[in-house]
Amino acid sequence: MAHTAPTYGTNSFHCPTCGVLAEQTWVFRLWGQYSYRKPNGQEANENYMLSSYSTAKCGHCNNFSVWKDKIMIFPTTGSIDHANPDLPEDIQALYNEARDIVNRSPRGAAAILRLGLQKLCGHLGEKGKNINDDIESLVKKGLPIPVQQALDIIRVTGNHAVHPGTINFDDQAENAFALFGLTNFICNHFITSPKQVAVFYNKLPEKDRQNIQNRDS
Repeated sequence: MAHTAPTYGTNSFHCPTCGVLAEQTWVFRLWGQYSYRKPNGQEANENYMLSSYSTAKCGHCNNFSVWKDKIMIFPTTGSIDHANPDLPEDIQALYNEARDIVNRSPRGAAAILRLGLQKLCGHLGEKGKNINDDIESLVKKGLPIPVQQALDIIRVTGNHAVHPGTINFDDQAENAFALFGLTNFICNHFITSPKQVAVFYNKLPEKDRQNIQNRDS
């Protein structure tokens, strides 16, 4: 299922808290109460309207997202998709760390995702020390061009995050945002899709699987 990013005023999107595609209930006029003590010691309350704020309540988890001037300010993860659950745990931890800071530091998030890619190459049987060498090795093994390009996008963007170059993270935060989807895309190619195919393949009768193995040998 494609990720439906949170968008101001829309009826449903993938919740930034629970990750489920769910109906959203909006409140466009928020009121607050300011309680204070006057110089004479008297307690006082004032009601006021938060005209630039609104909220959306998730129909699945009942948690709220908070918006200011039509931009989501809470949760800080914004519209970034959740990590592919098939990512190894250590890489999921890096993904979530990057997700937590991307709105505050796109450059930092890109650098963390590059580290996650380096670790992923290790999980895929490569050396995991030099990403460029690992990608070259995967290409020699028949890596499809779109996956190779996704790997190189994360590698190059992450390099620019660590060693500032031509990519402007301050003005183009979407450069960092895109890396999350590419990370999940890479995981889907290397881990999720083969796992799904293996489930169906193992359901074939033993005789048929043996015939296939004999044919391919």
